[in-house]
Amino acid sequence: MAMVGDVSFPPHITTTKPLSLVGHGITEVELHSQRHKFTAVGVYIDPKIITHLQQWKGKSGMELAEDNAIFDRVISAPVDKYLRIVVTKEIKGIQYGVELVRAVKDKVVAEHKYGDEEDMALVEIMEFFRFRPLNKDSVLTFSFLATSNIAEIGFSSQGYGDDMTTMKVLNRNAVEAMKKWYLGGTKAYSPSTILSLANTLASELSK
Repeated sequence: MAMVGDVSFPPHITTTKPLSLVGHGITEVELHSQRHKFTAVGVYIDPKIITHLQQWKGKSGMELAEDNAIFDRVISAPVDKYLRIVVTKEIKGIQYGVELVRAVKDKVVAEHKYGDEEDMALVEIMEFFRFRPLNKDSVLTFSFLATSNIAEIGFSSQGYGDDMTTMKVLNRNAVEAMKKWYLGGTKAYSPSTILSLANTLASELSK
């Protein structure tokens, strides 16, 4: 198990196939002009990702953490990716939704790809989070399959269990921007997660 504070992440999970934990870290949120640890993040990826990263063989974790090209490749590589995000500081779902939607919109606008379909996708994401309290130990998941341009977002107030509620994000540009928010190298939401991911990839590439 990998520990992030008092949150544990198993080394492997199975979605449509077995995935390995390749990175973990924290995110922060600003409340009342103070920064608080908000979530613990676990990044799971198909181990086959290493076959797509051989040009970075021999690089250190620190070198990889500063090289956005490898994270662009991680994002685009045709392998399954899954994020398990455990809430450690209670906030309203709409607060997280606003932050996620703003980040996604900014990235899509910067690439001159924002239109009515992207706007509708972000409205649907906001509605998914609007009335969901993100209590301590509740879980968010983001699933990105290699065979699809669709993302699935999940929410569970119990962590694991039958109360998982999901939605699908059908807009490709919004999906890519969500990947970049969590996995986008030096521009990602969680620097600690990116450094952990870089160190794991460097270790695997050294074998």
